[in-house]
Amino acid sequence: MNSTLNLILNIIWLVFGGLWLALGYLLAGLLCCLLIVTIPFGIASFRIAGYALWPFGRTVVDTQPGLGVFTGLGNIIWFIVAGLWIAIGHVLTAIPMFISIVGIPLGIANLRMIPVSLMPLGKKIVDSGQARSLPQYLPASQAGYR
Repeated sequence: MNSTLNLILNIIWLVFGGLWLALGYLLAGLLCCLLIVTIPFGIASFRIAGYALWPFGRTVVDTQPGLGVFTGLGNIIWFIVAGLWIAIGHVLTAIPMFISIVGIPLGIANLRMIPVSLMPLGKKIVDSGQARSLPQYLPASQAGYR
C-alpha cells in the first residue's frame, strides 16, 4: 500500500513540479562541472536532481557523523552561490502546491528538500526503508555502540 501511494505521489509530483526542479538541478550541476574546483558541487547537484525528480519513498541522510572542514566550507560556499536561490525556488514552488488540498503533500515534500538544497555536501539520498537500518537511526544497543 505504501509503495503504491509513493508511486502515485511521485507521478503527480513529476507532472506538477518535479521535472522542472530536477532540470534546474541538472543545469546547476552542468555549470558546476565546468570548473575542476566546483565538480563536487556538480555531483551533489546531480544527486539532488534525482531526488527532486522522484522524492517519495526516499530520504536524505548524513554520510559523515560530523562535518569535515572542507565539507563545511564547501557548504558555506554553495549556500552563498546557489543554495539560497534554490531554496527560494523551492518555497515559491511550494506555495501554489499548498493552495490546493491535493497538492499539500507535494508542498510538504518541496519544503523538505530545502535543507539538502542549502547544504548538499556530506549528504546521501537513500530509500526510506534503508534509512531506518542505518546506525544513526538505530538505538545505541543495536548500532554496536556501548
